[in-house]
Amino acid sequence: MNLRKLPRAAVGGYIKAVRWPVDRVLGRTNTVDRAEAEARAAAGAVLGDDELQEDAGRRRVAAKERARADALREAADVQVERADEELDERRAAADRRREAADSAADQREQQAEQARDAKERRAKSAERSRRESSRKAAAKREAAREEQERKDRLAQLEQQEQALAEQEEALVAKDEAKRLRQTAAQTKAQRKS
Repeated sequence: MNLRKLPRAAVGGYIKAVRWPVDRVLGRTNTVDRAEAEARAAAGAVLGDDELQEDAGRRRVAAKERARADALREAADVQVERADEELDERRAAADRRREAADSAADQREQQAEQARDAKERRAKSAERSRRESSRKAAAKREAAREEQERKDRLAQLEQQEQALAEQEEALVAKDEAKRLRQTAAQTKAQRKS
């Protein structure tokens, strides 16, 4: 048996024994991982054990990568939360715009209906000789009303389309944040394996 393996095994066993209660209380943390790497590096330097020092270096890199993955995961979580909030805000704004457009369209339709009723009453009370011209005028007004209603409906649909586009942008942002979080998790998993 190699004599260098005995001190190395003793250092490893000691560190595990010290770390076990700390991990039970605090859980596995990057601070504890870095402290273990530094303890192995110090023991390797004192014992002149290059393999122990190399192990310490690998552990330092792993702890650093875990910290980086944690930071990426936290950033992704924040971005997802922001995207959710933005999506909720956009949906609420789109709902308000849609309700306002519906209300305005209803009001315009009601006003057009009232105007048409008033004009029809006046047409009935007009002289017989003007009935034909009044009917033609009413037909033109009806066509104009239908055209206006068509334009109003088109404007309403455009507002709804804009609201849906904003919702889609928010969903894309949310999906991107989710993808970043998954990438961070995959990076961490790859570094562990």
